[in-house]
Amino acid sequence: ALAGLRVAQGTEWRRAGDSSPAQHLARVTGTSVAAASATLLTAERMRDQPRVRAAALAGALSPAQAGAVASAVAVDPAAEARLVTKAVSRVGSLGDLVTDCARTRAAASAADAEARRARIHAQRSLREFTDVEGGWNLVVRDNPEVGAAIMARLGSIADRLFAEARRAGRHEPRPAHLADALAELAADSGAPGVAATNKVLVRVDLPTLLREHPAPGETCEIVGYGPVAVSAVRDMIASGNPVLAAIATAGERVLGVAHVRRRPSAKQVSALEWLYPTCAAEGCHRVAWLEFDHRQDWADTHVTLVELMDRLCRPMHDRKTREGWALVEGSGKRPFVAPDDPRHPRHTAKANSPPRVA
Repeated sequence: ALAGLRVAQGTEWRRAGDSSPAQHLARVTGTSVAAASATLLTAERMRDQPRVRAAALAGALSPAQAGAVASAVAVDPAAEARLVTKAVSRVGSLGDLVTDCARTRAAASAADAEARRARIHAQRSLREFTDVEGGWNLVVRDNPEVGAAIMARLGSIADRLFAEARRAGRHEPRPAHLADALAELAADSGAPGVAATNKVLVRVDLPTLLREHPAPGETCEIVGYGPVAVSAVRDMIASGNPVLAAIATAGERVLGVAHVRRRPSAKQVSALEWLYPTCAAEGCHRVAWLEFDHRQDWADTHVTLVELMDRLCRPMHDRKTREGWALVEGSGKRPFVAPDDPRHPRHTAKANSPPRVA
């Protein structure tokens, strides 16, 4: 990236007949112009970010990590040490880091949220191309609220297609079912199950919604898509969209309600989706096929409380059920440990229990 930036600042790319430094870098390195542009932008940002540059040159940051961190630090220089430390420590996934960087950018430029929404809308695009194998590809760019609504619609159809495939003994990845869902939606087949059941989950602090712009430390985002302008949330609420679930909060507080059935109530489902937009296991960033997990077996308690539940992806849930793995005590994303780990709840429960009286 830094070498490419030096070339971009010279005249070699003009002499080579390329129309831009990015096009020259793309041709020389065999990448796309978009990827080359992103590489040059990261390099430009790193010139004024000593910690990011040092970590990248030392090989402690991947190109994707460097790009995400550099983009956030460009907006909020004070976050450089924290984000570099998080990236280098490898705690959590790349998705966790990208989300943190997105929130950092949004918090540092809250006043620009409405302008950013208008700018992205003006630049919205959909393009298609055929790859070297003859496959058709579709690339869309728009605001997060548009993408969330589209993916909720496609996700509902994909859920039905997955169930049909499983009954037929076919095991295919979710992206394949989403592609089939897009084709079905375009064909307007009217098949059963087309009505959307997946949610567009919005997290917004109540003061933000009332004030119409976020203050530092407040949240206004679509789960899985990142921060959005408050006007986007207001427009979605005003539309009466049945797939929208807007959770008004105060910081990280979500009040739970006791429920006597095994499956959480509709309100509890939305609360859990707010608390756990991804698998609760630290380092796992899966967002699809998350399952509700009772920390204490429902057969023993016969009560369902948000405070005593997590959301785990299917592989982690199976490991808990079959092999005894568990999340350490606490809430939010946290380590998922084997039964012999001293942090396992069975060990911590024994350590914290009062001594028996003879």
